[in-house]
Amino acid sequence: MSDDSLFSPDEERQIDEAFQHLIDSYLQTKHRKRVEKITNAFMFARQAHKGIRRHSGEPYIMHPLAVAQIVCSEIGLGSTSICSALLHDVVEDTDYTTDDIKNVFGPKIAQIVDGLTKIAGGIFGDKASAQAENFKKLLLTMSDDIRVILIKIADRLHNMRTLDSMLPRKQYKIAGETLYLYAPLAYRLGLNKIKTELEDLSFKYEHPEEYKEILDKLSVLRSELDRTYEDFTKPIIAKLDSLGLHYNICGRIKTPYSIWKKMNKNSLTFEEVFDILAVRIVFEPISPEHEQSECFDIYLALTKIYKSHPDRFRDWVTHPKANGYQALHVTLMSNTGQWVEVQIRSTRMDDIAEQGIAAHWKYKDGTTYEEDETELDHWLETIKEILEDPQPDSMDFLDTIKLNLYSSEIFIFTPKGELRTMPQGSTVLDFAFTIHTFMGTHCIGAKVNHKLEAVNYELQSGDQVEILTSKNQKIIPEWLDFATTAKARGKIKQLLRKEERSNQKFGEAIFHEFLAKEELESDSDKIDRICTLHGISGRDKLMIALGQKKIILGDAERNILKGENGGSWYKRFWSSFSSKDKNSENGGKPAITQDRVDVRKTLIINDLDSHKYTFAACCHPVPGDSVLGFADETGHITIHKRKCEVANKMKAGKGNSILTVEWNIENSLFPATIYMKGVDSIGTLAKVTEVISRKMNVNMNKLVIESKEGLFEGTISVMVHSLSDLENIQKGLKKISNITTVVRKEE
Repeated sequence: MSDDSLFSPDEERQIDEAFQHLIDSYLQTKHRKRVEKITNAFMFARQAHKGIRRHSGEPYIMHPLAVAQIVCSEIGLGSTSICSALLHDVVEDTDYTTDDIKNVFGPKIAQIVDGLTKIAGGIFGDKASAQAENFKKLLLTMSDDIRVILIKIADRLHNMRTLDSMLPRKQYKIAGETLYLYAPLAYRLGLNKIKTELEDLSFKYEHPEEYKEILDKLSVLRSELDRTYEDFTKPIIAKLDSLGLHYNICGRIKTPYSIWKKMNKNSLTFEEVFDILAVRIVFEPISPEHEQSECFDIYLALTKIYKSHPDRFRDWVTHPKANGYQALHVTLMSNTGQWVEVQIRSTRMDDIAEQGIAAHWKYKDGTTYEEDETELDHWLETIKEILEDPQPDSMDFLDTIKLNLYSSEIFIFTPKGELRTMPQGSTVLDFAFTIHTFMGTHCIGAKVNHKLEAVNYELQSGDQVEILTSKNQKIIPEWLDFATTAKARGKIKQLLRKEERSNQKFGEAIFHEFLAKEELESDSDKIDRICTLHGISGRDKLMIALGQKKIILGDAERNILKGENGGSWYKRFWSSFSSKDKNSENGGKPAITQDRVDVRKTLIINDLDSHKYTFAACCHPVPGDSVLGFADETGHITIHKRKCEVANKMKAGKGNSILTVEWNIENSLFPATIYMKGVDSIGTLAKVTEVISRKMNVNMNKLVIESKEGLFEGTISVMVHSLSDLENIQKGLKKISNITTVVRKEE
C-alpha cells in the first residue's frame, strides 16, 4: 500500500531504533565487524522503500529490518546475509534491478537477492497462482547458495508474526503453506526453535479456538508444572554440582501445537498427554575430545537418581540426525510417578539444535560448509535429484518433497559395515534406491541381518542390509504402495512414466495400423467411441492400454467404427450417458462454472443450498466445525475441516482457490465418528446405546466394540445436525463410569 508522504517523526525514530538494535546484535556476534557494509545496505533499502507501507500500516522498511534481525540473532548468519535480508524485497517491489545491487554491493549479495526475488510473490500477493511452483524455485536456489533459503525462512517467520493484518482467507493459505512446507524445511535445516514457532503460529491462525483452549489449560497447569520441575531437578542439580560441571538446566513445556498434534494422532484428551514437561541440561565440556564421554557421564549420574524408561533412550550423540542435531534423550520416572524426558547437550550441540546449519559454520574452524560431508549434504543431493525429474503435477511434487522433509531417522548398515541414515518407515526398496537407481530398479529383495526379506519389508534401526537384484526384475506400479522415501518414489514414478510413453507410442502405431487395414481415417470421434466401449477416459489412456496389450482391437471395435450412418446412432446413444457421467462426477449436480465462484467473498452454507457443495469424506466436517472451501477448475466447491491433512496439502499447493466458509444450517444431517475406550464390564454396550439412542435421540449407523484383557475400545458412527450435538453425545458418554476416553475420531 503506497503513501506519497514521508513517515512521521515517531515512525522515523522507530526505524532508527530498529536499525540500531540490529547493529548492537551484530556487534555481539563473533562475525567480522562489517558495520559500514550493513549500514550502506540499510540506507539503500530505506531509500528504495521510501513512503511505502505494509498491510498493517507500518513503514515497509520495518519488514526487511525485522528479517535481518532474525537472520542475525536467531539464525546466526553474518554481514553478507544481513545485507541480503535488508535488500531482499528491493528488486521485487521497486525500480532497482539486480545489476544495481551488484554494482553497489558486489556479486555475492546480488546473487542471493536475485535468488530471493525469483521466489517472491507468493507470500501475501496473488502473483503466484501455484505455491508448489514457488516452493520448487525455492529449493532450486539451494544449489547456488543455501543462505537464500535461510533468509527466506526468516522472511516467512516475520510474515507469520505479523499475520494479524491479513484477511482470514489469506491467513489460512499462508498458515497452511507454512505448516505443510516451511516448518518441515526449517526442521530439516536444523532450525528447531524457528520450526517450533512456525508450527505454533500456524496453529494459532488455523485453529484459534483449540489454540486458546490449550493455552488456557497450560496456564492452569503452570504452578503444578513449576512444582514438579523444582522437585525433580533438586537432586539432579546437587549431583551435577558435585561433579564440578559448568552447566545450565531449564524446564521446557511442550508447545500447544505439539500437544494438539499428539492429542489428534493418538486420540487423547489434554489430560492424557503425560510428557508436557521436559528438562534440558546444557553443559560446557572440558575439551572437545571429552564432549561425548561427558554426555554419557551425566546420563549415568541421572540413572542413579531416577529409574529410566527402557524403551525411550535416544542416542543422537554418536548417531546425529540428518539435520545435524546431537543430544542424549532419556525418560526418567520422577518421585511423584510421572515420566519426565531429560535432554543432555553440550553448548556446541545446543547451538546446532537452535541455529542449525548456520551453527555448523561456526564450528568449522575456518573451513567452508561445502567442504564438510554431512547427512545434510546427502539430503541436498536427494532434493536436487527430485528437482531434475520434471513432475507432471505440482501436488505430486509437494508430496515427494514432504516425504523427505519431516521424518525421524533410523540407522542402517551395509554388508561392509558402512552406516546409512534412512527415514523411519523405510523399506528394503527405499534402501536399494539410496544405493543406486539400478539397484532399486532390479531389486527382488534383501538379506536383512542374513535373513531373506521381501522388497516391502520395513527396516528397523541397526539392521544390516544386503540388496539382492535380478536383471529380469522390472519396475511395477504396485511398488508405489510401499516405497516411502522421496528418492524411491520419484524414481519409480519417473520410470513408470517413461514406460507409459513407450507403451503409448506403441499403442498409437497399433491403432493407426488397424485403421489403415479397415480403410478408415483417424479422428477424435473414432477414438471417443472406442474409449466409451472400454470405459476408458481419454485418448492417452487408450493408447497405453493398446500398447500394454490390455486391449486387442477386433470385431467389436470394427463394428462400432463402421456402424450405420458412420456411427452417428452410436454417438447419439452414448452421448446421453456421457452427459450423465459428467454430472455424476459432481454428485449428480451440474458443474458450477468458474466465473460464479468469487474467492474473495465468504461462502454461507444454508439448508437450501447444502446439496450444491461436496463435504469432504477425508475429514467429515459438521456444522460448527472450523472449515474452509476449495474451488476446483470447474468452480465446484469442496468443504474441508481446517485441520484436515488433505486441506493442509491443498493450502500449500492451491492456496488461491481457498474460500472462507460460514455455517447457517440447522436441519441437515452429517456423519461423524466417536472413538472411546475404557474398562470392560457387563452392561457397557447397553449404557452406550441408551445414551445415544434414547437420551440424545440420535441415529447410530455403525457400532464397533473390541474387548481384550479387561479393556475395550470402539467407534460409533452417528448422524448429527451440528458440532454441539456431537459434543453433547461425547459429554453423555463420558458420564458412563468405566469409560475413560471419548474423543471425536479424525478420519
